[in-house]
Amino acid sequence: MSLEETLSQRSNSACELCTSTNNLTAYQVPPESALASMDNNILVCDTCAGQITSGDLDANHWRCLSDSMWSQVPAVQVAAFRLLTKLSTESWAQDALEMMYLDEDTRKWAETSLAAEHREVTLDSNGAALAAGDNVTLIKDLDVKGANFTAKRGTVVRGISLSDNPLHIEGRVNGSRIVIIAAYCKKA
Repeated sequence: MSLEETLSQRSNSACELCTSTNNLTAYQVPPESALASMDNNILVCDTCAGQITSGDLDANHWRCLSDSMWSQVPAVQVAAFRLLTKLSTESWAQDALEMMYLDEDTRKWAETSLAAEHREVTLDSNGAALAAGDNVTLIKDLDVKGANFTAKRGTVVRGISLSDNPLHIEGRVNGSRIVIIAAYCKKA
C-alpha cells in the first residue's frame, strides 16, 4: 500500500486539517526524516498545501484548526500548532493555542522548525548572511572591554557562533571569547 493510500485510510479520505475531500496529497511535516513514513506525514487538500508552502495564510480558512488540533496523530498536532502560532494575532487562534495540549516530544518537534523560521539573519558589513562556523575579518579596531586589548582591523576570527541577537556574533580573539558587532566584520 502506498503512503497516500495509508494516509487516506487513516484520515477517512479527508484532509487531516480542514476535512476537505478535494485533491488530497501527502505533506511531510518538517523537519523531514530520511524515510517518508506515515508518522511524519499528513494528508492535506490542495488549499491547505498551497497556503502552508506559500506562507500566505487565510485566517478564515484555518478556523478548522480548532477541531484538527485535537487529533491523536502527532504530525497533525504539530502542523496545527505551527499554523496556530503563525496566526496567533487572531484572538481565536490565540485561544486555541492556550487550550492545546502536546506531550513533551510532540511539543519539541513542533517548536524545532518554528525557532528556525523566526530566527533573523545575521548580516556582515556587506550584507552577506553569516552562519555558525563562518570565518570573518574585522574591518575596524575594536576595544575589548574587560580584556584590556584591542582587536585590530584585519584580524581573522575563525569559527564564529551566532547569538540570540542577530546584530552580534561571538568568536575567539587573542584567546578570549568575545562578542562582536556583526556590522564590524566581513565574511572571509
